[in-house]
Amino acid sequence: MVDHKSIYSAMLKVESGSGDFSWKGAAGEAGAEDKYFIASVTKLFMTAVVMKLVEEEKLSLDDRIEKHLPKGYCDGLHTLKGKDYSKEIVVRHLISNTSGIPDYFFHKQKDGRTVADELMEGKDEEWPIEKTLGLIKQLRPNFKPGARGKASYSDSNYQLLGKLLENIAQMPISGIFQKHVFEELGLKNTYVYTDPEDSEPLPFYYGSKKLWLPRYMTSIAPEGGIVSTLDEMMVFLKAFFAGHFFPKEKIESLKQWNMIWPPPGLFKYGIGLENLWIPWILSPIKHPGEILGFWGQTASFAFYNPKSDLYFCGTANQVNGKGHRAATTAMIKTIKSAL
Repeated sequence: MVDHKSIYSAMLKVESGSGDFSWKGAAGEAGAEDKYFIASVTKLFMTAVVMKLVEEEKLSLDDRIEKHLPKGYCDGLHTLKGKDYSKEIVVRHLISNTSGIPDYFFHKQKDGRTVADELMEGKDEEWPIEKTLGLIKQLRPNFKPGARGKASYSDSNYQLLGKLLENIAQMPISGIFQKHVFEELGLKNTYVYTDPEDSEPLPFYYGSKKLWLPRYMTSIAPEGGIVSTLDEMMVFLKAFFAGHFFPKEKIESLKQWNMIWPPPGLFKYGIGLENLWIPWILSPIKHPGEILGFWGQTASFAFYNPKSDLYFCGTANQVNGKGHRAATTAMIKTIKSAL
């Protein structure tokens, strides 16, 4: 992974379902025990919490989001071609990225720039939900909620989902993760990043530029604010697919795939779950089949391959897409060696 010029630190753990095989390693600036930002892999934790609450009948995927948000929160949230669809948005739309709500992070604003542009230039600023709402209400939605065959990756969806969970649980999202995930699994080194003075997590890169954005990272808990380690991410990943949070049979119900076409590549997005798409033509002899889990923008990853019964987690700490390609190559080579 670190043979790629743009990758300055890489971490990887691979483990079989039985645990008979387990390996971890790190290279470059990273150590195998280091803490790292899992970025959008945090969304898999959100899926665990949401589905757990669904099982407890405290939430339904078909609930209108206005039911669980403060009065007026949804006003003007989604207006397309003169029609306001805000009250038609349900929880399912948020967690499956089918709401049509624009992504505050990558959506181009009137000046042609994005929030991502400024962050990648090193402008560290907070983006709490109230600020996000102020921006996205000025932007044109991508499509109407639940439009057939339509999906668009949007961190805005998960900021709203986080606020919704906070209202249901009557505690901050950090407390929700602590109660429903970290404590349940005995994770001692996994936490929501809330202290900008905390310098333990590895910094990530954008090309050759080292990025340290502590203020931003403290403001995005529901969409990408968790810090973890290889060992503890593996504990969570295996618990997720083993049915710790909700019956494992219901994993199948999450596989309502829509193709997502963002940088750095292609993948299928379901109900809070991603499928790393590998075309048959690229691997016709030993095709890996489904690779289920989640990517993070920083090339963090947590995936399970049922065909080989192997679990993968780690990071390449690179935002520009080359880290994602390096991690994909590492996973595919490992899976093929096991088939």
